[in-house]
Amino acid sequence: MKNITMGRTGITVPQNGFGALPLQRVSFEEAEHILLKAYDGGMRFFDTARAYSDSEEKLGRAFGDGKIKRDDIIIATKTPAKTPEDFWKDLDTSLKMLKTDYIDIFQFHLMGQCWRSGEDNGMYECMLKAKEQGKIRFIGGTAHKLGIAKEIAMSGLYDTLQYPISYLADEKELELIKICNENNVGMIAMKGLAGGLITNSRAAMAFITQYDGIVPIWGIQKESELDEWLSYMENTPALDEEIRAFIKNEQEELKGEFCRGCGYCMPCAVNIQINQCNRMSLMLRRAPSKGWLSEYWQQEMDKINNCIECRACIPKCPYGLDIPALLKKNLEDYHEVLNGNRKVM
Repeated sequence: MKNITMGRTGITVPQNGFGALPLQRVSFEEAEHILLKAYDGGMRFFDTARAYSDSEEKLGRAFGDGKIKRDDIIIATKTPAKTPEDFWKDLDTSLKMLKTDYIDIFQFHLMGQCWRSGEDNGMYECMLKAKEQGKIRFIGGTAHKLGIAKEIAMSGLYDTLQYPISYLADEKELELIKICNENNVGMIAMKGLAGGLITNSRAAMAFITQYDGIVPIWGIQKESELDEWLSYMENTPALDEEIRAFIKNEQEELKGEFCRGCGYCMPCAVNIQINQCNRMSLMLRRAPSKGWLSEYWQQEMDKINNCIECRACIPKCPYGLDIPALLKKNLEDYHEVLNGNRKVM
């Protein structure tokens, strides 16, 4: 396992970060156990967000109150704020929940634009002031839209960029890694498992370790998942011919238009869970199908019939997908499986 220096921040961490979004689905006791085991196993970078319900609070319970030395870990969190008032409210709440005096990397969450100094909204100035006050160390941004991600990386204003990177990323997306390195911006790779579409952690790890200057954060909610990533701390999978062939087959299977599950398109006017329903066909092929065929998901999928073709979701999609058309295709595939006309796992 190599150590990664995150651009101009100078922060150096082992190349296996902890994505704490899934921790909101487990109890406080289980979350604390998983987080402390991750720390004991060598993980030092922990990423969460104000939007992840009680995830920050669970990190605070595990690491706060002097349980570990604060400077032994790097904490990154995010604010979805669009106004200075909400920015300061979120920052103060994050500090309280995380039980810390400072946040190492404070990120604008799901940026719809690259905020810059001197703009009327004053959002970037909030970051600068928070840094002057010692409440944050470095300024970061997260994005799903490639154009905005490039702006962030090239602006000279942001110390880190968080963007989805996996072996399903295309060449234009992978070019972001080079752009970040050239601009001395630390890159944080989210969705290394493509929101659940990738089920081979060895291949995912081997792929990401070929790049310099990028720290992947793996979403973890089970101890068994953590054990996989910890096992790679010493025995990092190599991108050998076998794994290269596997990845190539995966890319062939998943090439073309498919939903990454980012949720930018939501909320839906008729309450369709677009980010799940729009990739149901893939999930049925790549994960055990029993849970996806439950009565709950049958009802959720049938909501697709209520689509009013408002098309409000289309301009929100970072990948330019024809969402209504894909929803209908997924519904057709779903009923084929439900009626026993197509086999899945």
